[in-house]
Amino acid sequence: MHAARLFVNIAQLVTPTRLGAHRGVEHRQVQVIPDAAIAVQDGHIAWVGARTEWGGTADEVIDLGGRAVVPALTDPHTHAVWAGDRLDDFEARLQGATYEQILARGGGIYHTIHHTAQASLEELVALALPRLKCLIRSGATTIEVKSGYGLTPEAELKMLKAIPPLQARLHPITLKPTLLIHVPPRTGREAYLHTVCSQLIPEVAQQGLAEAVDVFVEREAFTVPEAEQILGSARQHGLAIKLHADQFHALGGVELGVRLGALSVDHLEASGEAQIRALARSQTIGVILPGVNLHLGLSPAPARALIEAGGAVAIGTDLNPGSSPLFSIQQAMALATRLHRLTPAEALIASTVNAAAAIGLTDRGALIPNARADFLVLQSADWRDLSYTLGANPVHSVWCEGVLIEQV
Repeated sequence: MHAARLFVNIAQLVTPTRLGAHRGVEHRQVQVIPDAAIAVQDGHIAWVGARTEWGGTADEVIDLGGRAVVPALTDPHTHAVWAGDRLDDFEARLQGATYEQILARGGGIYHTIHHTAQASLEELVALALPRLKCLIRSGATTIEVKSGYGLTPEAELKMLKAIPPLQARLHPITLKPTLLIHVPPRTGREAYLHTVCSQLIPEVAQQGLAEAVDVFVEREAFTVPEAEQILGSARQHGLAIKLHADQFHALGGVELGVRLGALSVDHLEASGEAQIRALARSQTIGVILPGVNLHLGLSPAPARALIEAGGAVAIGTDLNPGSSPLFSIQQAMALATRLHRLTPAEALIASTVNAAAAIGLTDRGALIPNARADFLVLQSADWRDLSYTLGANPVHSVWCEGVLIEQV
């Protein structure tokens, strides 16, 4: 065998053993190869194994310095495109203000919606770029990016149109655009729903601006029947579907997502036994967002119970200005081990193959032949530092399609 690049002097190579979503006990099934090597050809893994077993040739041999190597991470849930800040909300909440009081003062999500609407396309690109670079430095080579801070079709389209220039700047990083129908306007709710389903979603699909549609089911957002109407339009126009569900109340969003075959249902802080059972019997992935639990003080989603029931769990940052100003997918992993009691192996599975599957990708997240050659070289010789470290970056370098894109 001949490869373009051979990576050697790997203390530990740790990887899931297959691509695609892992469920239940499969979250613990990682392979650890000491003194490993990786051969890369045309951006994909050609061979992986113990260094002494390599019998081929390579154009270039790269010494990784006796460090651990793991698959690169996927962040399946971000709101990285926004303008303005929520610092007043942050301080008010610490002083005891409720979300309803913050909204009444002109804060909350409507504050972000206002500032995002006022920003130009170029300004949104300039604001989002350093946020995405933070996620990349933390180990993400695939990042989902949602709209959702526009109450008009024009504002939502502007947010989505910011993603292609970001993708061009960050290539070969993958950005996965999602149209998020986040909250209804204060007046004209029925007209807004009609516009979303009959105009916005068809235009987004026709222009290829998003690959999925997400909707927020919550008391302050959309009802289950409204969400079903929106998601029905998405499916009619060939788009995948996702939901924000059970963040504050279990209102049927998880069950709707399962029934409609959603890629994922995200948040789940208010999910109980019924929702866990429904998810465990389905192909839908439960995405946990530990940054929200830390920032808002919410009880963590029942990830441990979902794994034990046979479900699939993924981890995301939910990077956004209001509920999760978390700019590191590695820190989301580290929080998941503390707040959700995931083991290092479970956190790795949840941040690689499962996170990729949660946004419809099954070609990455494992270091096996034919998979995309996205991987992280850690500062340490022990891979568990990835989910152990708090407040520092355990990532030494980020490789995408076998090419160095970030040296931390």
